[in-house]
Amino acid sequence: MFNSPLPSANELPSSRQLVRSTAIAFAVAMGLLVTVVMPSEYAVDPTGLGRAMGLTQMGEIKISLAQEALADEAAAKNPVTASTPAPTVVAVAPPASAPAQQVAAAQPTKPAAPAGKSDETSLTLQPGEGREIKLEMRKGSVVTYAWSASGPVNHDTHGETYNAAQGDFHSYSKGRQVKGDKGELTALFDGTHGWFWRNRTSGNVTIVLSTAGDYLTVKK
Repeated sequence: MFNSPLPSANELPSSRQLVRSTAIAFAVAMGLLVTVVMPSEYAVDPTGLGRAMGLTQMGEIKISLAQEALADEAAAKNPVTASTPAPTVVAVAPPASAPAQQVAAAQPTKPAAPAGKSDETSLTLQPGEGREIKLEMRKGSVVTYAWSASGPVNHDTHGETYNAAQGDFHSYSKGRQVKGDKGELTALFDGTHGWFWRNRTSGNVTIVLSTAGDYLTVKK
């Protein structure tokens, strides 16, 4: 067996060299943390390089998927039990004339407009894709809505204030693997309020949204 000779004192790095190497390694690690790890994992991009390289968008997608997974897990643990609706008394009106019935049948069903404007917006989701449609609303304003999908989708009706931080939003309602929803949305604060859908099927899904009420703009 051959033993390697021990290095001499002159061959060993000095304390100054060790400190310098440690400082360089620390600076490189911090640079990678700020420019690569934080944008790609947490969507935090203090330098702006992460968004330029597409890493911040990756982090935003990861956060969105994590939030959706948590929502799916919570929904699976706490299934909502549908309550039996109260009986509704319907007043019988005199039969309408044949021409009036034909005109009424030809008109699509849309939400009644309490005030303001109305729009119909559509989008198509590819497999695994998630997109949203938002309305810019003032606090206290009311919108009625109805949307339908050509296939089952996961959805989250939510809103956020202007310049809200990443992940800071208020959820109004959620659903998994449904083909439609309708109701009334009252804005709790100034900001954007609307719907996020994700297609978990293997084919494209088209969504048509009808809105009517007191809102400023539609953002797609």
